[in-house]
Amino acid sequence: MKIKTYMISLFVTAAISTSASVIAKEPVQPISPVKDINLAQVELGKKLFFDPRLSKSGFISCNSCHNLSMGGTDNIKTSIGHNWQQGPINSPTVLNSSHNIAQFWDGRAADLKEQAGGPIENPGEMASTHTLAIDILQSIPGYVTEFQQVFGSNKIDIDKVTQAIAEFEKTLVTPNSRFDKWLLGDKNAINKTELAGYNLFKQAGCTACHYGEALGGTSFQKMGLIKPYKTTNKAVGLAGVTGKDADRFKFKVPTLRNVEMTYPYFHDGEAATLTEAVDIMGKLQLGKQFTKSENTQIVAFLKTLTGEQPSFTLPILPPSVDKTPKPTPFN
Repeated sequence: MKIKTYMISLFVTAAISTSASVIAKEPVQPISPVKDINLAQVELGKKLFFDPRLSKSGFISCNSCHNLSMGGTDNIKTSIGHNWQQGPINSPTVLNSSHNIAQFWDGRAADLKEQAGGPIENPGEMASTHTLAIDILQSIPGYVTEFQQVFGSNKIDIDKVTQAIAEFEKTLVTPNSRFDKWLLGDKNAINKTELAGYNLFKQAGCTACHYGEALGGTSFQKMGLIKPYKTTNKAVGLAGVTGKDADRFKFKVPTLRNVEMTYPYFHDGEAATLTEAVDIMGKLQLGKQFTKSENTQIVAFLKTLTGEQPSFTLPILPPSVDKTPKPTPFN
């Protein structure tokens, strides 16, 4: 019995060692499950993420543009904000966003906490103010009680609000994609076409920007590296933050996790399909014209990156009361 147990132990150890060795050689790593989070803040942040009362109209929530039923995006070119305003840029996915070097396409928010406060007071998005949003939350007894339980104070402020939303967003990771399973040793998790697509993805140079757990989100790169990218979109990227002309048209490299769900693509949302996006990226960023077969293989690989989507009970929001400030409807 001892010999049998010893042999099983050796087999398991060898399997783990082999899997780790394979992963170490790849430019892509499996997504790690969420850890080191405050569960009480997560539950509060979940409510705030879905609560449209943080907006001036009482109609728009974080989930409006980062719909968790649609890959953490809204699947339109540029998002719709207050008064049906067409936004200036495509809404990036909130899934796996904790892996980003910074938030927003231009990196103007250092982390999820800073990002969470921006849309609330942006006149083209939720169009409220931090003061009004806090007044609304402070008027709702259910929220006052929960903030007291979570933060030890019944005084609500924007710092606590953004902290809770950020903590919830940290949980929105998508592990166990078929490609992750392949990385971890299940060689039947992807087929020959998908594997060929991954090898081509590496050979073509895509992994120079799309690497790591999120396959992106860790650097800023110029859109139109080999050939200029033609667009009517006015976004200038990182230059809008740094003021440096050298950063003009540099955007945060988007994650490719769940990319089949996060269409349309690019900061302007001009690429409607993965096939189109791969073709444009090949020409503009790599100076390569993919054949139809090569494009098909790469797209097949990209579709293996869809992981387990966040799943939870929809939060029930505490009701407003008579003294709660009323929303201002769209014109």
